[in-house]
Amino acid sequence: MNVQLMQHPSALTHLDELDSALLSETLAIQPTYGTLVLEDGTIFEGRSFGYEGAVAGEVVFSTGMVGYPEAFTDASFSGQILIMTYPLIGNYGVPVQHYWEGERVHIAGLVVSEYVDTPSHAQNAMTLSTWLKQQHVPALEIKDTRRLAQHIRTHGAMLGKIVFTKDIPFHDPNLDNLVAQVSTPSVMQIGEGDKHIVVLDCGTKYNIVRCLLQRGVRVTVIPWDYPLFDEQHTFDFDGLLISNGPGDPKIAIAAIETIKQALERKVPTLGICLGNQLLTLAAGGDTYKLKFGHRSQNQPCILQGTQRCYITTQNHGFAVGTLPPDFQPWFINANDGSNEGIMHASEPFMSVQFHPEANPGPSDTEWVFDYFLERMA
Repeated sequence: MNVQLMQHPSALTHLDELDSALLSETLAIQPTYGTLVLEDGTIFEGRSFGYEGAVAGEVVFSTGMVGYPEAFTDASFSGQILIMTYPLIGNYGVPVQHYWEGERVHIAGLVVSEYVDTPSHAQNAMTLSTWLKQQHVPALEIKDTRRLAQHIRTHGAMLGKIVFTKDIPFHDPNLDNLVAQVSTPSVMQIGEGDKHIVVLDCGTKYNIVRCLLQRGVRVTVIPWDYPLFDEQHTFDFDGLLISNGPGDPKIAIAAIETIKQALERKVPTLGICLGNQLLTLAAGGDTYKLKFGHRSQNQPCILQGTQRCYITTQNHGFAVGTLPPDFQPWFINANDGSNEGIMHASEPFMSVQFHPEANPGPSDTEWVFDYFLERMA
C-alpha cells in the first residue's frame, strides 16, 4: 500500500528557512587557513585557531610534553614562533592567571600538530583558542610538525612569519633589546625575611620569586637597567639573582654593567638561564648562538665531577662558549656537551643555564636555590 504524505505549503517554507539557517551557520564556522613561511622559502599551510593577524619572528621548537600555559607565558619566548612537537595541545585548556609564569602570553605565534578544543581539567578557565585570540597570538594547526621540527634541526633556527591575507616582511627579534621589552618598569618589594635578595629582572618567571619566598627570603625585583650601585639608589641586600629572559645577552649592556659592579663588590650572585650568559659576559667570558637551542622539560644535565644526571627545564637559544677567568663548569648538557652552568673557584658567584624553579617540568634541581642561600651566608 502506497501512502503519500501531503505537506502543507507553510511547512515547506519553514523547512526552506531551516535549511538556509543551517547553511549559514555551516558557512560561518568554516575554518580559516594561514601559512607559515620560512626564510629559506619553505611553506607550510595550516588551519588557524588563534588570532588571525600576521606576525614575524624566529621559528623554534620545543620537545616538552606538558605545561604549555607556563611555557607560553615565559618571557624567554618573546619574539619567537613556537612549534610544539608533542602532538596534542589544548587538551587541558588554560588555567587562571595565578598559574601563569608571566602577566601575558609571550610567544609571537604557535604551531601545533593537533589542537584540542574540548579541554578537560579541574583548573581549566578557557580554551587555548579563546586565550590566544584574547592575547592576539596567531596559531596554526599543521599536521606534519615532525617534518617541520626536523627541518629546523637540520638547518637551524630561522626567521619565519605566519600570514593570512596580507604579507609582512621577516624580522629578527634577536636584533631587538627584548629584555627591555619584558622587564618590570619599576622596583617591586615582595615578602619578608632576614635575608634580602635583589632579582635583576630580565624577564623573570614568577616561580623564581615563589621559590625564594618559600624559603623565607625578602625579594626586591628591579628593572634590567636599574642603577643598583648608584649612591642615590643603593640599598642593603645580601645577594643578587639574575633572571632568565629573551634574546641575545650581549644587547643587555646595562644589566652586564650592573653585574660587573656586583662582582667587584663580591656580592653573592646566582644567574638563571639568560642570567648564566650575562654573568659569563660580565666576568670576562663569551657567549654564542646555538644551532636550534634547548627548549623542553627533558634536557639532561650532568653535574661536573659526578655521574649524576638531572632532567631539567630549559628555554634558550644562546649559550656560554668561553668561560670567564677563575670560573669552572658546574653542569654540562649530556646531549651536545654545551655548558649548563658555571661556578667561581672561590667566590659565591654561580649560574645555571636551566630552570631550577621548573614550571613546567621536573623540580629535581630546585636545590640550587638552597645551595646559593648557603653560599650567600
